Amino acid sequence: MTLLGVLICCLSCCHFYGATAKDLPIQTFVIPHSHMDVGWVYTVQESMHAYAANVYSTVTEELSKDKHRRFIAVEQEFFRLWWDTLATVSQKKQVRQLVKEGQLEFILGGQVMHDEAVTDLNDEILQMTEGHGFLYETFGVRPQFSWHVDPFGASATTPVLFALAGFNAHLISRIDYDLKDAMQRNRKLQFVWRGSTSLKKKQEIFTHTMDQFSYCTPSYLPFSNSSGFYWNGVALFPDPPKDGVYPNMSLPVNKETIHAYAHTMVENIKQRAGWFRTNHVLWPWGCDKQFYNSSMQFKNMDPLMNYINQNSKEFGVTVQYATLGEYFQAIYKSDSEWEIRGNEDFLPYSTESHQAWTGFYASRNVLKGVARKASSKLHAAETIFTQYRISFPDGPVAKDWALNKLKALRWAVSEVQHHDGITGTESPKVADMYMQHLTQAMMGVDELLAALFLLPHKLNLPNVFNERKERKGALEVPEQHVIVYNPLAWNVTTIINITVTFPLATVFDDNGKPVPAQIQKTAQSNVTYDLFIVVELGGLQHRKYLIKFSEKKCSVKGGCGWTYEAKRVLFERRSIQGWPKLGRKLLPVLNECYKLMFDQDTNLLHSITYLEDKRRVKMRQDFWEYHANGDVKSGPISDNYMFTANRAAVRAYSAVGMEIIPGKIVTEIRQYFYKNESDRDYAFSITTRVPECYKSVMQCHRLEQTYSLGPLQMNTEVVLRTSTSLGNNRTLFTDDNGYQMMKRPYREFVNNTLARNYYPMVRTAYVEDELSRLVLVSDRAHGVSSQGDGQIEVMLHRRLWNNLPWNLGYNLTLNDSSVVRPALWMILGSLNATTRVYHREAIEMQHRPVVMAIDQPKRRLKVQPIRTAPAPAVVVPPNLHLLSFSVPGWNYSSNHEAHMRRLETGKNRHSAPDYDRVLLRIMHLYEEGEDPELSKAVTINIKEVLKGLGEVRALEERSLTGTWDVNTLQRWKWKTGDHLQAQNKRNCPNETFSVTISPKEIRTFFVHF
Repeated sequence: MTLLGVLICCLSCCHFYGATAKDLPIQTFVIPHSHMDVGWVYTVQESMHAYAANVYSTVTEELSKDKHRRFIAVEQEFFRLWWDTLATVSQKKQVRQLVKEGQLEFILGGQVMHDEAVTDLNDEILQMTEGHGFLYETFGVRPQFSWHVDPFGASATTPVLFALAGFNAHLISRIDYDLKDAMQRNRKLQFVWRGSTSLKKKQEIFTHTMDQFSYCTPSYLPFSNSSGFYWNGVALFPDPPKDGVYPNMSLPVNKETIHAYAHTMVENIKQRAGWFRTNHVLWPWGCDKQFYNSSMQFKNMDPLMNYINQNSKEFGVTVQYATLGEYFQAIYKSDSEWEIRGNEDFLPYSTESHQAWTGFYASRNVLKGVARKASSKLHAAETIFTQYRISFPDGPVAKDWALNKLKALRWAVSEVQHHDGITGTESPKVADMYMQHLTQAMMGVDELLAALFLLPHKLNLPNVFNERKERKGALEVPEQHVIVYNPLAWNVTTIINITVTFPLATVFDDNGKPVPAQIQKTAQSNVTYDLFIVVELGGLQHRKYLIKFSEKKCSVKGGCGWTYEAKRVLFERRSIQGWPKLGRKLLPVLNECYKLMFDQDTNLLHSITYLEDKRRVKMRQDFWEYHANGDVKSGPISDNYMFTANRAAVRAYSAVGMEIIPGKIVTEIRQYFYKNESDRDYAFSITTRVPECYKSVMQCHRLEQTYSLGPLQMNTEVVLRTSTSLGNNRTLFTDDNGYQMMKRPYREFVNNTLARNYYPMVRTAYVEDELSRLVLVSDRAHGVSSQGDGQIEVMLHRRLWNNLPWNLGYNLTLNDSSVVRPALWMILGSLNATTRVYHREAIEMQHRPVVMAIDQPKRRLKVQPIRTAPAPAVVVPPNLHLLSFSVPGWNYSSNHEAHMRRLETGKNRHSAPDYDRVLLRIMHLYEEGEDPELSKAVTINIKEVLKGLGEVRALEERSLTGTWDVNTLQRWKWKTGDHLQAQNKRNCPNETFSVTISPKEIRTFFVHF
């Protein structure tokens, strides 16, 4: 996406700074590239047809003609589609040779160039692993440099992940305009980034920030009305022109134009040289959708570069085609000493004072939710299939069929992480494409789950149809079987909710014992009921539950006494106009952790007391809305990308209704917010579920909330505002990609202060004072801010239209008329108490138990269930998280030399998937010093942890994406001023299979059973 490039390209005619070393020519690395959005305006299929396939076909041909030419390939989705469906045998042979000779370099190497603000750690790792696995299996290459030129801001988590993947250098571009300007002036665009406060130097990485021209070649030519350096013109959709003539093709390089071209290019090179400390200049040659006609590109650039080099003394510049690796190698060899940047990130991002790119944190809320749901389903399916393969490798579920189902969902989840995908900044047809790919792949994985659960096998897990013996007797009441699976490596006791059509039900576990449950009418329907069931599940265990339905009460002996029938209490609707003095009529809702007080004069929350410390926090939750400007002639606008608050938010409702359903498993409070007092239908709602600590086996600190919003009025951005008595001084804490928490002090700006104090919330956000903390954990990404003392507001939904020609031309106006139903969990308590639980709560929100009804309610004969023991649990300590447990399927030798020999002989080019290698990742959840106990390093024995699944025979430690043996991985060591030595001594797995995991470490292993 090149809005920024369009805005700044005109600056190439500005004055330039002199070369940094007068006695040496500036060494310029011309890096040919094509920025290929996996989505954005056009679907993947449209882009493949119009230009993307031609990029790889023509680049392959042109590089083969001249060994000096170079090209960098970045996103793997387009390349893999070309390689698998279009590339000829001859082209594949050429590509292999070009890669071997270093003319074609794969950088970054993920499926996409992922967004950094609203993506989750799990999904960033997934899409990198998918791309890296393909590249290593196919070519034996392992990307060592990043090219994150277009994500809208830069997270401090990304450099940590890239370092863990074996990268030697990182490249970013989009950071705040005023910060970039200051960094340019002070020549501080390059630094060593220590993205994690706990890992420090251990996972630092050299980082290059692109200058104001970003990743596009400056297109202004003082001697022509056409753009410069884009000799193949602009890509045409839907079809390439048959005559090969594209719009806006640059003037050809010839005798009349070559000196003017050279002068323009050299002037820009010298300007850039003044912003960096060495005499090396990275000159990106390309932009969006370029090099689809590489012949036109190279046949004009070749003579231009030759001309500059022939006159290098006059120009003071030399130029050469280069890969990104060649550029970074030159910087590394300069042996310069670099400044250190700590774990500060570059979020949020603004391009001008009134252009804060903070709106996309909340754009397309539905897509963000479906993407997270798909990721969670994928994790569950991966762990179940892996257990199946270990315990029953020759089972009836066909392994190729199963892996293909998983691969389809891996592809879809990876694809939507694109920086114009999950951000919600794409056109409607592209959003539809992402949704279609995700939903179709999830349906395929549902088929896989059903097969794994239901087909006979020897997993020592309860089999639904084999555990009951029929005997003669009367027909029993309607019943239904449900399987519940815990995808986490922790034992959990929690509540699941199933929608049923009978008013009464009794639930039994797989041992035939009745289970605590509660049934009540659903909020949305008069003919369905919510059945809440308390489930107890071991780590990576699934259990079967039997639900017996009835339309009339049954005896306690039959188990009905275990199910509580909850009834609602309705309260009168209250108008905000008639609010008297507040706090006079308070209604308590209690559990063992909290006392919630609701004001009956307003039907709003009044306060919460956390009972452990008997500390009360005043609290109100309601909906507010920002009214956006849609007319560019009237001032700054909000759009897919940007949030521009031209005025303060206003209350989004006129009246509030409430009903409470007191229960023994959960008490539910439903609040309905009406636009107008007389409206029949509500505009927004909050449903709060307060769990009861049933027999002290359940955690009570989690207040589960779901919301309903939409369709919104046009040019409206709606926030949930929680106002408290906490004295946080408008300081907020938000997570970077679910990996680490970032402190966000409120900052004042000359313009647009409100919007520039919005931050992405991927999993977690909180506000606190010296005594108490209020934590919110989310099921999808949102924008979040603290606009007043004690406030935290979450932007939940946006619907926008504007008349900016650029947005209209690409259909990027965000006319999102959907109804959204996001969820947040709320935790209130002391700083120490919340620290102990919120990391785990965020993960439990993301990976809730998988509930699968395996039949429809029907009548069966009375039977006596056979009692069976569930499989042994897989459990890790509470400060560790089993991040990945999967069968990747990539087939390559763990020994790099052996793998390269196989590739040389062609043996690995059509290899079958490897079903015996298991990829295991374990992450330490806590920062160094965050908690007296939970922040300690943990030593675990992998063989013992996994013994319930099978015998672990071998354990190899790998890089984050699996392509490096960590014992052979030697990353570049960059010189810094503090001369701090990296503590890289790690406890490598030995014959005892014991490993020690330190705070914030993510350790990756190949496991062989």
